[in-house]
Amino acid sequence: MLSDDELLRYSRQILIPQFDIAGQQKLKEARVMILGSGGLGCPVALYLGSAGVGQLTLVDDDQIELANLQRQIGFQQSWLGDSKAERLAERVRAINPEITVTAVNRRVDGDDLQQLVSEATLVLDCTDNFNTRFALNRASVAAGVPLVSGAAIRGEGQISVYDPRNPESPCYHCLYEEQGNEDLTCSEAGVIAPLVGMIGSAQAMEAIKLIAEIGTPLVGRLLILDAWQMQWREMKLLKDPDCPVCSV
Repeated sequence: MLSDDELLRYSRQILIPQFDIAGQQKLKEARVMILGSGGLGCPVALYLGSAGVGQLTLVDDDQIELANLQRQIGFQQSWLGDSKAERLAERVRAINPEITVTAVNRRVDGDDLQQLVSEATLVLDCTDNFNTRFALNRASVAAGVPLVSGAAIRGEGQISVYDPRNPESPCYHCLYEEQGNEDLTCSEAGVIAPLVGMIGSAQAMEAIKLIAEIGTPLVGRLLILDAWQMQWREMKLLKDPDCPVCSV
């Protein structure tokens, strides 16, 4: 049950009729894995931690660099060279000591990745390369754990939800072919700072909706943001009946 301190801490959420104490209790009981502790992972972790997700696992094997500070709002200059996952976990714990935050400071793949995903209520893709996204998608489908996927580059971003519990939901592989994709990272193409905050915040919102079972998640829909024009477009996504990942 929620303590008196938790009832006060989360009172602004609990006041929302469709959320109420039941929604907050679901957040407290949730276990969320965030893969990537950079531009997207920072706002996702900060918002989900402050909102009261009971257990967060932050996965990233990278270290903080000076060029990260322009957009990765969980870090400060005195932390240059430190682990992103560990420092972001420290920041989230400082905001909300009521929750458990675990840092995984290593590259995860194969059985290691599958184990982490299978232990989660929900996973969020906050990475910046296709190989990792495809691997996380396969693990999500295999474990039957919903995946909230976000991406941001230059002044453009996108977000969608892939939920293998829903037989009508496509997976990430239904949208992108695994062969022929070339990584284009922020270090190569650039990214405007607030964009990752906008996409990361939207990912956090989708995660809360899924956990609390409120609203309509972005299953079967891809939102695309042109931040320069401040325009959102929506594309309908269909499950690929021949998808080698989710239709086998």
